Amino acid sequence: MKVSALFSGGKDSTYAIYLMQQQGWEIESLLTVRPKASDSHMFHYPNIRWTELQSKAMGIPIRYRDSEGLKEEELEDAEELMKAEKVDGFVCGAIASDYQWSRLNGICHGLGKPLFSPLWRKDQVMLLEDMVHAGFKFMIAGVYAEGFDESWLGKVITKSTVRELERMQEKHRISPSGEGGELETFVLDGPNFSKAIRVEAAEARWERHSGSYIIHEAVLEDNE
Repeated sequence: MKVSALFSGGKDSTYAIYLMQQQGWEIESLLTVRPKASDSHMFHYPNIRWTELQSKAMGIPIRYRDSEGLKEEELEDAEELMKAEKVDGFVCGAIASDYQWSRLNGICHGLGKPLFSPLWRKDQVMLLEDMVHAGFKFMIAGVYAEGFDESWLGKVITKSTVRELERMQEKHRISPSGEGGELETFVLDGPNFSKAIRVEAAEARWERHSGSYIIHEAVLEDNE
């Protein structure tokens, strides 16, 4: 099976790719929409330009399309990327977002190709645990919900961090995986990376109750 993966640079799309590779599927390309608006309904915004390093680390070519990030119209940008691919289907990392899942399924239906969502409706805490256990190293690139503070920006997720997110789920009713827009992540390394990403310069930007961790300089280095 040859597929293209909708790729944001975050944990979910990267882990979905890994699971497909574990089944022996060929990931022909990464498809990344780069929104100009920070409040995109569909796509990641912080550090999207560094997906090129992740593409090199995974050895998978990447294709981009810029988008104004306007609701619904940004789906047309994704469709333009997808319809140019000569593959058997597409992969996405959707977990619980009906908005994302239904619209991507609609595009795939129009193209006559299936959408594979290996994380769909999985237990979110269990998924985070599985990602950490598999060897993925990913950090918080943005937080946008009650309960988070500036100390979360740039934090690498570990087993203990997953426990913190689980407690926040109980106290603040957040989605621990960020499916409600509470947080965004950026993957630095993983079992399907030939090299790791080292952040050499970054800036934490905090305003009122939310913030982003912006990478200014990053390089590939040999895995530990």
